[in-house]
Amino acid sequence: MARGFVREKKTDCQSYREVDILPRTENADKAVKGKRGKRQKVSEPKQKDLNDKNSKRYLIQLGNGNFGIGDIHQTATYSPEFLPATIEEAENIMSNFLRRVDYRRNVLGLDRLKYILVTEYNTGEDGEAIKRIHHHIIMNGGMDRDELELMWTYTRINWRKVYEEPGYRESIKQLGYTNADRIQVNENGIEALCKYLTKDPKGKKRWSSSRNLERPIQQPNADHKYTKKQIESIAKTPDCGRDFFESRFPDYNIVSIIPEFFEETGWHIYMKMWKKQEAKQPKGKEKKKCRNRKEQQKQNWKKPGERRGHVVINHPVSMLDP
Repeated sequence: MARGFVREKKTDCQSYREVDILPRTENADKAVKGKRGKRQKVSEPKQKDLNDKNSKRYLIQLGNGNFGIGDIHQTATYSPEFLPATIEEAENIMSNFLRRVDYRRNVLGLDRLKYILVTEYNTGEDGEAIKRIHHHIIMNGGMDRDELELMWTYTRINWRKVYEEPGYRESIKQLGYTNADRIQVNENGIEALCKYLTKDPKGKKRWSSSRNLERPIQQPNADHKYTKKQIESIAKTPDCGRDFFESRFPDYNIVSIIPEFFEETGWHIYMKMWKKQEAKQPKGKEKKKCRNRKEQQKQNWKKPGERRGHVVINHPVSMLDP
């Protein structure tokens, strides 16, 4: 029989990290070209239609690693007169929209556009006719949301008239309903939004992203750090071994530990975590000012009943001289 071992696999995307602890066999390891000896970018899933587990997981890693507070989620639909006949036509329309947004950001002196695009649609009974097509875009912030919504049009926009001529906005015909919102985050970053965008659809979903996103990085695998018996014991504890793993990853805040049992291989443990923010230490003059301020506060402290000038301090209050 092939010898087994437990592998720890870490995937990082900026400050976001996912950890898989899973049993392996030497034969299975050789079948996939052996161990990875160095960090490398995770291969982007070939499956782009979001019906694949790995594709959904990759999208969450990409979202959490690149977007957060201050960024934008925009939904864009089509009115019947502008409804694209094919998915390719819809993607061309969206490509032109994103190109105009990128140009507008450049004019405003903002960073280049970064985005994840998810396109959802239904098909008719013949499998070809497109119905109910719409787009979700996650993009970096900085732009006015009203401007982004106004740009969902074929019309070339005169921005001077937008802000100087009353009624000009109303003359711009929209391709359909669109809404841009600030992204809401929680301890899991924007995972909730990514899961909403990748949930099992009644129709079909495709996704793409800009090339300037930070991609998930696969760290070198760590083998033989755990035993199968140890992982089984941890997986069955009420807290799923939180104290144990917090000691293993002291630089991270662990937000999720998910144990799962498979008949063929045994217990797997899947964790999500965020790198802790380092407290900024005062440097140079700031450090000196901080020390001087503390010394000044000590000098201004007066004991009850002690005089300071012509005022008697009756209460032990720490204050600075006026």
